[in-house]
Amino acid sequence: MIREILLLGNPALYERSMQVTREERHLLPQIEQDLHDTLMEYRRTHNAGRAIAAPQIGIKKRIIYVYITEPILIINPSMLFHNPVQIEVFDDCMSFPNLRVAVSRYKYCRLNYTDRTWHDASINAADDLAELLQHEYDHLDGILATMRAKDAKSFYYKPL
Repeated sequence: MIREILLLGNPALYERSMQVTREERHLLPQIEQDLHDTLMEYRRTHNAGRAIAAPQIGIKKRIIYVYITEPILIINPSMLFHNPVQIEVFDDCMSFPNLRVAVSRYKYCRLNYTDRTWHDASINAADDLAELLQHEYDHLDGILATMRAKDAKSFYYKPL
């Protein structure tokens, strides 16, 4: 089901999400379907979107859905940085589709998580994928890219 994407200023976007428990596994297929449908609708209407975090559709669980070449459901992730190199990127977000924000992100990261079959998995990411995963991971902690802006002049209007 296509869900409403919460927009910048909605207090729910600033709340920390809770871990998914083993007992809640039965909820994952519907959550994944809702995340998929919502992401695909955003792509259709905005010609953008590679991933979405559950809190963006009002689900306060530590779940990220990525669809670049294939769907990946990321449950209860933890993020590690083994290299201090950072890059500056212009971050955008489905929760503020007309805004881009200059932020610094790590160039490399490792994301450990539980997959949809409840097995341990990991992704070693660099560059664009590392930036994307950090952006979505921040949503799980109630952090938006606007809160990571390099300075007060880091905001750019992006026509739709």
